[in-house]
Amino acid sequence: MTLIWRHLLRPLCLVTSAPRILEMRPFLSLGASWTSVTKLGLHTKPRMPPCDFVPERYQSLGYNRVLEIHKEYLSPVVTAYFQKPLLLHQGHMEWLFDAEGNRYLDFFSGIVTVSVGHCHPKVNAVAQKQLSRLWHTSTVFFHPPMHEYAEKLASLLPEPLKVIFLVNSGSEANDLAMLMARAHSNNIDIISFRGAYHGCSPYTLGLTNVGIYKMELPGGTGCQPTMCPDVFRGPWGGSHCRDSPVQTIRKCSCAPDCCQAKDQYIEQFKDTLSTSVAKSIAGFFAEPIQGVNGVVQYPKGFLKEAFELVRARGGVCIADETFRIAPSMCITKPEVDFAVEVFRSALTQHMERRAK
Repeated sequence: MTLIWRHLLRPLCLVTSAPRILEMRPFLSLGASWTSVTKLGLHTKPRMPPCDFVPERYQSLGYNRVLEIHKEYLSPVVTAYFQKPLLLHQGHMEWLFDAEGNRYLDFFSGIVTVSVGHCHPKVNAVAQKQLSRLWHTSTVFFHPPMHEYAEKLASLLPEPLKVIFLVNSGSEANDLAMLMARAHSNNIDIISFRGAYHGCSPYTLGLTNVGIYKMELPGGTGCQPTMCPDVFRGPWGGSHCRDSPVQTIRKCSCAPDCCQAKDQYIEQFKDTLSTSVAKSIAGFFAEPIQGVNGVVQYPKGFLKEAFELVRARGGVCIADETFRIAPSMCITKPEVDFAVEVFRSALTQHMERRAK
């Protein structure tokens, strides 16, 4: 399981002529399909799938010059994934091309934001049409595309989630959600999972519980971490605990209608409520599926029961949906009070729909 995830986190998919197996492979469109793929051997020479797109010739800065500029002028926070950083030049649908003309099959999608592929012609057409008409004015004036987008996005959300706040980033969305939760409840304490990523603004750093994002400065007033109910790496959980087709390889003795791991993680959540926060709280932040912490799915029924405990303390429940996931796994249903939408991928999907 670990090796499979490590391969999936790389942006390159290699197909070989080794013996074929059946494997479930995600595509850029919604859902997944069964396809015949090949099994990689240790000494097998990789072969890429065919592509009829020819990229433009790279004619910009030399590779070493890019490294010099990066070191001298850009923040050291902007790091690359590889010891020899990949200098990308052009993208087309599922493909990426580097400055040397090498081709890559992109499974990374700009950290899951390029949801319809790179430079999709339909999206390009709509963007170019808008750019030729109007770039920017201000929110003090009206322009129909914003209203069209808000109406269509609201139609996808369950009742009573119908008020749209258009913001510039996920961190800004979560800043606003924290403020709204505290203003609504007149309380200060907010709980989030260990391993959670909710942004890097001064306000949201208190919610983010990933070590590399923490600073040696005071911050995060009123934010309290709690144990992440991770049935793969946590102390409890096994092969029947997730409400998902993807399960862990760890053995599990849970009955089909009862998850023992969920009950044990709920006890930890109750302990946080009893010992680490006031009797009345502002809210609880949760990603439906954790991303930065390793694509963590929680045990069946955990969030629903946790939400009930939070509401009993006067808090609101905030779903930070940074990933587009299947409806059956989505928790922006009536049991949540606020939904925080990161609009980058949603905007792209909306533009594609307008182009049809």
